[in-house]
Amino acid sequence: MTEQTTKERPGIAAAIVIQDGAVLMVRRRVAEGQLSWQFPAGEIEPGENPEQAAVRETLEEVGMTVTALKLLGERVHPKTGRSMSYVACAVESGTPRVADAEELAELAWVHHAQIPEYVPYGLFDPVQAYLDAALER
Repeated sequence: MTEQTTKERPGIAAAIVIQDGAVLMVRRRVAEGQLSWQFPAGEIEPGENPEQAAVRETLEEVGMTVTALKLLGERVHPKTGRSMSYVACAVESGTPRVADAEELAELAWVHHAQIPEYVPYGLFDPVQAYLDAALER
């Protein structure tokens, strides 16, 4: 019997969570390449779609219950090479906190003008367009 192996890593789902005019960002304990600050995100598990994974990861990482609104777009991330899905989410309940201290160092609510300070290399165009429309400048 042979064991099937694959070099293909699962895709990542990122939750774009907006509340009170700011977007939720988290700082990983270990940066992935140039990525330090990013959206709550994690691997899409077998049987999940990106929306389900984004909702689950937000609860696991920051302790907030969110609802997926829509898939904003998908791409291969230019810095990590990982397949990424970006999901707009609405807050249902909870106050964000570092719920997964092994993965996260801190979190922040980031206003539109602050985004370049947290993500100096820019955001994926569909995500930036969504934030441009959702976060009044």
